[in-house]
Amino acid sequence: MQTLEQNQNNPLATESLKEHPIVFFDGVCGLCNRSVDFILTRDKRRTFRFAPLQGDTAKQCLTSKFHHNINNIVFVDETGQYHKSSAVVRVLRKLSGVWPTLGILLWLIPKPIRDSGYSIIARFRYKLFGKLEACRLPKPGEQDQFLP
Repeated sequence: MQTLEQNQNNPLATESLKEHPIVFFDGVCGLCNRSVDFILTRDKRRTFRFAPLQGDTAKQCLTSKFHHNINNIVFVDETGQYHKSSAVVRVLRKLSGVWPTLGILLWLIPKPIRDSGYSIIARFRYKLFGKLEACRLPKPGEQDQFLP
């Protein structure tokens, strides 16, 4: 059996994750889709890969704790799997411009407080930002950044 490091075609291979961390998101959530658009716009190096929590990549790669709970954004890089506010902070820190500084400032807020704020927004996200009929499809030019 091959390990993740040996199988370079696996999106969760260590080397692949170092170069292209994955953001797992609720594919039918309006806020989550806007967040993906936000990241795509600011990811000038095309670093991130994206996959819906409802998709095959999430089922194959995430622990059930993360893939069954679509209330959480999940960020996966070579160091591990992160969810809720920790995922948001890690995404911000990998963007360019002012965003890494914002990520560091957010990191200074104690995790229980950050996660409580995240959970409140997650609970009301469909009411505030809408729910789509189907998972977001990549726009032209984005296909290589999306995983099933």
